[in-house]
Amino acid sequence: MILPTGTTVAVADGETIRLFHNTGVKSGVHLVEITAAPPVPAHSGSGTRRHTGSANPDGRRLVEDFAAATAAFLNKLSLDGTIEYLVVVSDPRTLGEMRKHFHRDLRGKIIRELAKDFSRRPLEDIASLIADA
Repeated sequence: MILPTGTTVAVADGETIRLFHNTGVKSGVHLVEITAAPPVPAHSGSGTRRHTGSANPDGRRLVEDFAAATAAFLNKLSLDGTIEYLVVVSDPRTLGEMRKHFHRDLRGKIIRELAKDFSRRPLEDIASLIADA
């Protein structure tokens, strides 16, 4: 896949998000990591879980909350003009949850979604995944 210059790449899982910017002027993928404030789930807690419930959400609920916060963060970047084109790379469960929360404006800017867990992989692996897609 050839990415347009200026494309934002979001690599997320249920706990982290990494943002990249494609700076290549030639064909190919040339990613540079962007430092951005990570989204904070709406229902973050102390980290200790004894039983599930509204006060103590289980692991699935925490992933859903983080995915919603990530989508809200990307929506904001899209609406303020920071994102022109977007590629989303995320594990299937988180990606499915994020899709539920994507704003219509952001959906129009997504040029590719890849259901892969690459959040803890090095930059070179992420660039290769996108280039081979």
